[in-house]
Amino acid sequence: MKRTNISNNVIRRLPRYLRKLEDLAAKGEERISSGKLTVGEYDLSELSNVRVPYYRRELGVVFQDFRLFPKKTVFENVAFAMEVVGTPKSLIARRVPAILNTVNLNGKQDSFPNEISGGEQQRVALARALANNPKVIIADEPTGNIDPKMSLEIMSLLVKINKLGKTVIVVTHEKDLVDYYKQRVVMLDNGLIVEDRVGGMFNAQV
Repeated sequence: MKRTNISNNVIRRLPRYLRKLEDLAAKGEERISSGKLTVGEYDLSELSNVRVPYYRRELGVVFQDFRLFPKKTVFENVAFAMEVVGTPKSLIARRVPAILNTVNLNGKQDSFPNEISGGEQQRVALARALANNPKVIIADEPTGNIDPKMSLEIMSLLVKINKLGKTVIVVTHEKDLVDYYKQRVVMLDNGLIVEDRVGGMFNAQV
């Protein structure tokens, strides 16, 4: 949603690079096989294991299947992302409620995932992605497992987050949503760019 300058070489390999971004955020195990990819100050082709935890704070990932811990409350699911990078408990106690407020989950912090709707679970996943104040959010098919009304709500939240200064990358096949929000659209076919424009108009057939 937030426009940046990307070389043609990177654009032609965008799906593979996005997957590596996700893998590095989740595990820190994947490495760039060729070329150069940077996120903020981090060159992922040369990223050492020591710096992976610091890099993870620059990137938040929202998955289609939520990936919440079923035995943790909403508060604990969001707090977990901060705990693993060593955030002080006092800061977690202040920040988590603020993030839950941002994604419209007031009053749900003590609920477990099976006690809330699919749309609310996806908002928890989004809150967790925001927990460490990352510069980039990657949302991988964030509306794939929720109903149309909740899809609009999730996308509206992503637009709101983008307007707060975050770079937001949404991977989706939902053409109606793309047209509705009229953001920058980069359309891929077999890993190559077939359309790159601002304002929706998602007309190519892939």
